[in-house]
Amino acid sequence: MHKRMLALFAVLAVFLSIPATAQTITGAVDKAYLQKILDTWSSFDVEKVGQYYVQGPGHLFFDITPLKYTNWDEYKAGVQLLLKQYSSFKFTINDDLQIHPAGKITWVDGTLNVDATAANGEKQPLVLRWTAIFEKQGGRWIIAHEHVSVPLAASRKE
Repeated sequence: MHKRMLALFAVLAVFLSIPATAQTITGAVDKAYLQKILDTWSSFDVEKVGQYYVQGPGHLFFDITPLKYTNWDEYKAGVQLLLKQYSSFKFTINDDLQIHPAGKITWVDGTLNVDATAANGEKQPLVLRWTAIFEKQGGRWIIAHEHVSVPLAASRKE
């Protein structure tokens, strides 16, 4: 259960997890921007994280549980429940990150290491799979779709 909740948070963070100030329309989605988003997730400030996600209906966000969120408000509500079970998260983008720019869309994929600490002090390291699709909107790169998952076999870091 904790693994599922951690993975849910990771997706949010990921993604979960990009700079505190959004990129300009002339900027690009790069590893530093993505890490800044993840660092924002690590702050547990869901309101601040929301600036990196498309608002409104018609955008799916997939996490470990539930099956899907159909908008940022649903995602935000689900993550807030998860955050109550943890005292800290640290997300690190692994070397397999791929960034695919395509005009007003950029998609990223790769894996993340997550060092999580449950509210009871238990350490819960995970490796997550992450895919996100960014759109340029209002001069900023924001996440229009995100998918975070944990492999069924051996989800803990070795």
